[in-house]
Amino acid sequence: MGLVVPWIIGLPLAGWILNGLWGGRLGHRPVGWIACSAVLGAFILGGWEVLALLRAPADAAVVVRLWEWIASGDFRIEAALRLDRLSALMVLVVTGVGFLIHVYSVGYMHGEEGYSRYFAYLNLFVASMLLLVLANNLLVLFVGWELVGLCSYLLIGFWFEREEAARAGRKAFVVNRIGDAAFVLGVCLLFVLFGTLNFEEMARRVRAVPSGQLAMATLLLFVGATGKSAQLPLYVWLPDAMEGPTPVSALIHAATMVTAGVFLVARLWPLFAALDILPNIVAAVGAITALFAATVAVTQVDLKRILAYSTISQIGYMFLGLGAGSATSGLFHLTTHAFFKALLFLSAGSVMHALSGVIDVRRLGGLGRAMPLTTASFLVGACALSGIPPFAGFFSKEHILESAYHAGLIHLWLVGVVTAGLTALYITRAAILAFGDPPADPHAHPHEAPPVMAWPMIVLLILSAAGGFLGAQALGDPFHQYLAPLFEKKTVPPARGLDGLVLGAVSVAAAAAGIVVAWAVYRGRRDPDLGAVGVFLRRQWYIEDLYRAVVVAPAEAVARFCAGVVDLRWIDGVLNGLAAWIARIGTGVRRWQSGYVRQYAAVFLVGTVLAVSYWLFR
Repeated sequence: MGLVVPWIIGLPLAGWILNGLWGGRLGHRPVGWIACSAVLGAFILGGWEVLALLRAPADAAVVVRLWEWIASGDFRIEAALRLDRLSALMVLVVTGVGFLIHVYSVGYMHGEEGYSRYFAYLNLFVASMLLLVLANNLLVLFVGWELVGLCSYLLIGFWFEREEAARAGRKAFVVNRIGDAAFVLGVCLLFVLFGTLNFEEMARRVRAVPSGQLAMATLLLFVGATGKSAQLPLYVWLPDAMEGPTPVSALIHAATMVTAGVFLVARLWPLFAALDILPNIVAAVGAITALFAATVAVTQVDLKRILAYSTISQIGYMFLGLGAGSATSGLFHLTTHAFFKALLFLSAGSVMHALSGVIDVRRLGGLGRAMPLTTASFLVGACALSGIPPFAGFFSKEHILESAYHAGLIHLWLVGVVTAGLTALYITRAAILAFGDPPADPHAHPHEAPPVMAWPMIVLLILSAAGGFLGAQALGDPFHQYLAPLFEKKTVPPARGLDGLVLGAVSVAAAAAGIVVAWAVYRGRRDPDLGAVGVFLRRQWYIEDLYRAVVVAPAEAVARFCAGVVDLRWIDGVLNGLAAWIARIGTGVRRWQSGYVRQYAAVFLVGTVLAVSYWLFR
């Protein structure tokens, strides 16, 4: 098994090198084949490893030590990879969904300038995420963590000649650096506390570490997780990331960037579970973020931004599940979310492909008849997102809400139920405005996606419709049985019997109410003005305005002062003044340089006479 693990990362990395160095000479078809084959190969290897793990003991792990990376005194770090049931699950999600997005990109990006560069970045993105999830210690994980941040910057700003795309890439980079600064501090503190960054060693020694310092370290890491996973207060980069190509948005939202924070908390679950306060903080941040993003999504008019706020909200659900003591529920929702969120984004990309980039739902409409596959894909994704049974999102979301209820977090359970209703409302609104009659532009001639874009949507449609049965109680909940042995504090199993049915009925009723309200308000493609409430929600509860006033504006003022006063007046003034003073001295001395030899000889003679006279008569 160990020999295969490095190749899971190595294949996409090889695709990046080949397309990065020679893609421009190969042509579109070979570039696409190389990129897709690399990710498919990684998926096959990952599947092979999962089958091997299923035959091994439940807590079995394969550790591959590549080389000793850092050796300085007591600080020793190995470049090592770890394959267990958690990392194997993530490998399948990243490479499986990533492969479908790669294939879709072959059609979506056809004819675009920078085609080989795009696929090189996409392969590097997958390789970086695989390094992150397969890392055996925090420092190797941090390398993958930073690489996915770099790749997101490169891909969000892929069309860098557009100012909006370049600005969005910079925003994502800067906001993530804030979270990463906290992450680095947390890593340093953990090394001081444990003397190691190895996951297994830290889990073994966690009971011997002072609780206050452990809480500080894990909270710093959680701040980094909120940055990568776009949670409050560091969510602001993700909606603007929609400026990148739509397949990039699908990859970021479904299988790579934003799931990194959830994976980090799951990987370090023994540290978070050691103190009761830490899971409660994780759950509270997740629930509040889920509600906040759902309310904002209700008023958005850009279809991709609606889906972006939906991702922020659904990642909040995942953190709620983790914090409620059911890590398996949070990870199950991560898996099903990868299916239906990728499907929704690819459906939005199909709409953009058919209508030359139009994505404003107010300019869409009437697409149901002209684009039946895209419409069916979006509706299945919307049902899964809303938690309508028997679609995939129903099972995973119910596990999270039931776990929160049985953990005694009744207030957060209630927030989750309200969010479920809002989720159904905003995604139904988007479906009505985009696909319902009458069409906004009767002269538009939309067309269905070509086969290379269509069949990844079909596969994701099937997964979004049936993937939830992996967590069905009637089938013994195989997903929970697969992951539960990895966590020292056993995760809360989903509720069973009448209690579970009642809780499930409540959330389904909330989703149904959201659909009914959306149909009543928006049918016929009406989009009424919500007045002051609508303004409040469109402005994201004025959080970005607060950022602008408290952080951005003072930072810009300091930058202008440093550039205009400190740099130009003080630093340049001192240097320019010194240069001018030296120039004046040079001008004065230059007057003595007449160029006449007789004058130089006379000066030399006078000097000699004065020197001899001083020596004789002193």
